[in-house]
Amino acid sequence: MADRNGTGGDFRGLAESFGGVAAEYDRARPSYPQELFDEVERLSGRGLRGARVLDVGAGTGISTRLLAARGAEVVGVEPSAGMAAQFLASGPGLALVRGSGDELPFHDGSADFVTYAQAFHWTDPARSVPEAIRVLRPGGALAVWWNVKDSGVTWVRAMGERLAAALPATYHHYSATKEIASHLAPYGLRSGKAVLHWERRVTVDHLITDLSSRSYLAALTPEQREPLLAVERAALLAEFPDGWVIEPYVLDLTVALTPARPLA
Repeated sequence: MADRNGTGGDFRGLAESFGGVAAEYDRARPSYPQELFDEVERLSGRGLRGARVLDVGAGTGISTRLLAARGAEVVGVEPSAGMAAQFLASGPGLALVRGSGDELPFHDGSADFVTYAQAFHWTDPARSVPEAIRVLRPGGALAVWWNVKDSGVTWVRAMGERLAAALPATYHHYSATKEIASHLAPYGLRSGKAVLHWERRVTVDHLITDLSSRSYLAALTPEQREPLLAVERAALLAEFPDGWVIEPYVLDLTVALTPARPLA
């Protein structure tokens, strides 16, 4: 299958790899700081409390749980059976619908927000952006964000260079963050951006588990994957001999608003 929105290699194979690592994904992937949701509210001009939110590509529900904690009436949307099962186990009581952003199973004008946390690059923007506009109410907001390891930090950049050299067909560094404006431009949506810097402190083992949940590694066989993880573990322990890592992130957010009134 053709590459999709900044994701190299076999799109379908990479996308389907998440189901087999759903537990690792939920356990080790980074969360999001509350400042992100403050920025979503600021850029959209409305609060999340009481808002109808469709969290598309919800995965195991990391962002969905945080949106619910902000008082949103949120529904997760997830195509993967494995990720959906982990979503339900990790967030009992949260609503989940199986589906994808390219064909949202919701009525026209039924949502205040459509959110994509670390997931928009798995869609076809020519389909997913019109679908988001269709299901949003007038004045609704499409919010798209990515946590990206800060490659301005030496050890992060070195890790990326090693993985890119080892996996040239599939490794990607979320180039979609730079392309989102071009995907929104044809629809005349008013948009705003925010960039947040934050960090988390995790063990080397935790970071390796996080890496194992990345599509470019999850799609490999164990025999292919383990030597690459061993290289990264050794490099991390050389950099952080006490076994604890300060992992820096750049959080890139774009919020696009639909017109306040339906277009004639």
